[in-house]
Amino acid sequence: MPKTKVALTVETELLNRVDELVAQQRFRNRSQAIEAALAEKLQRLARTRLARECAKLDPKEEKALAEEGLAGSLETWPEY
Repeated sequence: MPKTKVALTVETELLNRVDELVAQQRFRNRSQAIEAALAEKLQRLARTRLARECAKLDPKEEKALAEEGLAGSLETWPEY
């Protein structure tokens, strides 16, 4: 996948922690460490968005809608 060079500003202490991980050879360089952290955070946000949206659902209303949908379609189901 192609990569694009960017410049960013981070807190000194945060960068020191990244540099420690690079020194411990957990990552090859700062770019790899930051890219991995960013990708992980974006994945986590995508998962929590689904949970937040599901939390908005009213279980009673969802059940009523499901039962309404089933009741209306029973007569149109083919015989097996």
